Amino acid sequence: MGSSIVDLLGPSEIRHLADRLGLRPTKRLGQNFVIDGGTVRRIARLAEVASDDVVIEVGPGLGSLTLALLPEARQVVAVEIDPVLARQLPLTVAERAPSLAGRLTVVEADAMRVQAERLGAEPTVLVANLPYNVAVPVVLHLLDELPSLRGGLVMVQSEVAERMAAGPGSKVYGVPSAKAAWYAGVRRAGAVGRTVFWPVPNVDSGLVAFTRRDPPPTSATREQVFAVVDAAFAQRRKTLRAALAGWAGSADAAEKALRAAGVDPSLRGERLAIGDFARVAEHRP
Repeated sequence: MGSSIVDLLGPSEIRHLADRLGLRPTKRLGQNFVIDGGTVRRIARLAEVASDDVVIEVGPGLGSLTLALLPEARQVVAVEIDPVLARQLPLTVAERAPSLAGRLTVVEADAMRVQAERLGAEPTVLVANLPYNVAVPVVLHLLDELPSLRGGLVMVQSEVAERMAAGPGSKVYGVPSAKAAWYAGVRRAGAVGRTVFWPVPNVDSGLVAFTRRDPPPTSATREQVFAVVDAAFAQRRKTLRAALAGWAGSADAAEKALRAAGVDPSLRGERLAIGDFARVAEHRP
């Protein structure tokens, strides 16, 4: 399957389409539209979408990336919160890739709250250009809500990409890194320049790839483990003994739980892998 049959959107087509729709990209929705065909082809390639995959695309906007994904996948389920864009997307695809229009499903919904049954399919891959302010909650929600997702590739603000892919001990390792690691192996997959967007953002972007894996073996629930993660990073500079005092009931109780889990109470949260947090959660008093 190749992208040659698709007429991708370029800078002038995107501006023309936005004008026609009376669309002014909003900061609130983090709308920065990709205007470079090479970039969307690169994302589709790096996402390793196979011909039997069902792709979930969040925030398709005017359809730049959608048009690059349609030739590669069996189906693309596009989740769009903006009703004007949600109505326009099927028309754009019908005009520019008529033979592939049947592969597109558009769901008008908030991706942070959308439920599996709304999608009408079981997505296997997430591919999206995500607004930086919602990138982490969207990815975590979809990994939790869609057990069918085997992996994906998202474009996010460069700093968010670093945080999501960071490992224990890194300066930027924190809540997003630890929670993402519950669901998947996460890695940086490249950088994206500012000039491929309209309007041009004042931040750099990066690509993050993830591959689903089993959570660490534990008797604690995901909610219980994430409560430890949240507490450990709420005050980053504190030792775990102090940071987990509220969670455990007291600093002494926190120390007891940490020692029982085989974790040094004088460490800080950034030293712990997700398996360590899971062990601590099992020993809550």
